[in-house]
This record gives sequence, C-alpha cells and structure tokens, in this order.
Amino acid sequence: MSTRQTMVWLQSGGCGGCTMSLLCAEAPTLFEHFDTFGIDVLWHPALSRETGVESLALLREIAEGKRALDILCLEGSVIRGPNGTGGFHRLAGTTEPMLDWVLRLAQQAKHVVAVGSCAAFGGITAAGENITEACGLQFEGTQKGGALGRDFVARGGLPVVNVAGCPTHPDWVRETLALLTLGVMEPADLDAFGRPRFYADKLVHHGCSRNEYYEYKASAEKLSDMGCMMEHLGCIGTQAHADCNTRPWNGHGSCTNGGYSCINCTAPEFEDPGHAFLTTPNIAGIPIGLPTDMPKAWFVALASLAKAATPPRVKQNATADRIVTPPAQKFPRR
Repeated sequence: MSTRQTMVWLQSGGCGGCTMSLLCAEAPTLFEHFDTFGIDVLWHPALSRETGVESLALLREIAEGKRALDILCLEGSVIRGPNGTGGFHRLAGTTEPMLDWVLRLAQQAKHVVAVGSCAAFGGITAAGENITEACGLQFEGTQKGGALGRDFVARGGLPVVNVAGCPTHPDWVRETLALLTLGVMEPADLDAFGRPRFYADKLVHHGCSRNEYYEYKASAEKLSDMGCMMEHLGCIGTQAHADCNTRPWNGHGSCTNGGYSCINCTAPEFEDPGHAFLTTPNIAGIPIGLPTDMPKAWFVALASLAKAATPPRVKQNATADRIVTPPAQKFPRR
C-alpha cells in the first residue's frame, strides 16, 4: 500500500489473552499482515521496544494532536472505579487514570477498535458485583454507553468497532484492521452490538463437527462424549454469533471440536449467564436457550421426531469418547 497507517494498542482491565491469540496468527503471520496492509505499530505493550519515558512521550504527542493516529486498539475493559474517577487503574509511569488516556486518544484516532469482549462490553472484568466499574468502550453489557458514550463516532465515521470474543480469533482482528486501512468498512458492516458482520452474521453452530448428533438430539452426557452438548452440557453454539467452526483456530481448532461447550463469548454479558457454564437450564426438559429463531413448539416437535429416528450408530457414539460403531458401508447398485 502506498499510504501507511499508524496504530496504537493499549491494554486495560483484562488478561492479555487477545494479544496472545493474535500472536498465533498464521499464513500470513501477524507482522507479515501488518506489512502487507501498511500498518505501522507505533506502540504495543508486548511488541514495542519503546518503554517508560519513550512510550509516554509518544502517547502525549498523539493526545495533544501533534502526531497522527489512524487506529486506536484497546484490549481489556475500561476501569472507571472508584466512583467514575478511573483511579483504580492508572497508566504506568503516570498519575493519570487509563480512563483519561482512552478518552483523549479516542478523540484523536481515525478509528477506534475494541479488541475482545472486555473492551467491547465489559466482559469477564465486569462480572459479578463489578466493584471496579468496568465497562466497554461504547457498551456496558447489552446497553449502549460505556466509557465513550452511546453517540461516540470516530473521525473516520464509524462508532467503536467491537471485535468481540474471549479471546478474539486472530483472523477477526486482522481482517478488521485490513478493512479499516483499506477504507471499505462502513456502519452497515457492523451488527447491533458493533461487531463486524463478516464473522458476527454466522453462528458457531454452522460447521460444528457434532451437527449429526444435534440433528438427532443424540446428546453427550459428559465432556468426553462425542454427542451434542446442548441438552445437558450448556452448549449454546446455536445462538452464538461467530464463525469459529467454519474459520477454525490455527487451521483446525474450536471449542466444540476440542470437546468443550460453546459459552457464547462474543456476546455481551456472556460472563454472567445466571447458571454454571456447563449446565443447560430447562423447564420440563425443554432447554430455555433454544436455537436462534426457533419457536419452542417447533423445537419440541422436531426433537421428538429426531430422537425417534436416531440411528443406533449415532445413539451409541453420542455417549462414547470415540467412534464405537462406524457408518455402514453402502455399495452402489449395478
């Protein structure tokens, strides 16, 4: 690209897991991607050589409008406590709350990107009583607002772009940055929660390797079982907006492929489902969290028919940790 664009990446109230995920990017690697799309990383706490007074001088230049900033990325929630002062989290080497730095830098940036569900909605950091007053950049849970306010729009014309996930898929971050540098992302490309639609218009259920078991309602009873984890183990991949099973992590992985239930980590307030992650709340045996767009009566009817039609092979394999009965061989008629 002829025009290179600048990026600053800050970490606030979080674990750093989204950076760890991003570093696992492959084909191309993260740094090859930055080079291809002309992204100059002015500062990242884990990737940059500048520290201490050097990094602070850079951030001050940007905050004062003396140096251009195209993309501001925040990883981790914004800590507003106590009492909205932000004093619980101060930028290292300063007496200034990270909250104040985020507000100042966001006003200078052409685009603002929330990397991960903590930065987008508050996430794990906001779970429980939320004594730190953690929130997302432009959302507090499901409600618009957050640190920057519901009406915030960056200089490039977009609200905060919420690359939600816990952690994010490295490709979601890379593709978002690519679209922003190319200038082809528009407000219509974001869903109701500000997530890029290129991945949020999909469901984790799409492409799940357990879909045959789901179709027949052949359910796993424990985590090592091969069956569908929706009925007993809390999986909500039928409701989760992400393409994890059609865009596998590092070429082959996903939570459900790894034998763990989808907990809908791209959604606001996933951290407080009101029950243990690996349990399925139900009323009279009917899961409360039904698949997206499916009326309850339809689910009951389809589930009854599917269970009645379950092949013995599928039923036997569902509660095993490996294929016990393989599919029958069917030879073409001559």
